[in-house]
Amino acid sequence: MLLHRTSKFRLLTAVATGFHGPIRLGNVRKFAAQLPARLVIPEEEIEESFLKGSGPGGQKINKTSSAVQLKHLPTGMVVKSQATRSRSQNRSVARRLLADKLEDVEKGAESRTALKTEIKRKKKASKMKKARRKHRSSAEDRDLETAASEQTTRDSKDEASSGYGNAER
Repeated sequence: MLLHRTSKFRLLTAVATGFHGPIRLGNVRKFAAQLPARLVIPEEEIEESFLKGSGPGGQKINKTSSAVQLKHLPTGMVVKSQATRSRSQNRSVARRLLADKLEDVEKGAESRTALKTEIKRKKKASKMKKARRKHRSSAEDRDLETAASEQTTRDSKDEASSGYGNAER
């Protein structure tokens, strides 16, 4: 049996119930359902070529034609991928990059990457706000401690100078 539980970390947690109780399967991001589907590009609109790689990775990268270059024929947009040593993985990465670029051009602020960027920006802002709040409260605590210690030292000085312990009174 498969359950979905919401945790305090705003994630859906997939849980399977086993013989000895619940078994945690992993987290499913909540915002993944909010993102639009990735743009599908017809094969006729893509010109694909394989290039020899360059840069770090050793001799194997430089000898084999594992880098993939895709050109979108209607727009003339070109994408090159050399993320891995595998040609098939580079093909899928390049197609994803090309789809994201085309979607950015077509949809602008409503594109998948723009929405992801906005989600990251909001998370970072929330994190910064929490850090400021935490820092502010610790600074206020230090200020209160400092004020309290100054008050006690002033009180002790006042008692010593007022002469309560003198015999002349």
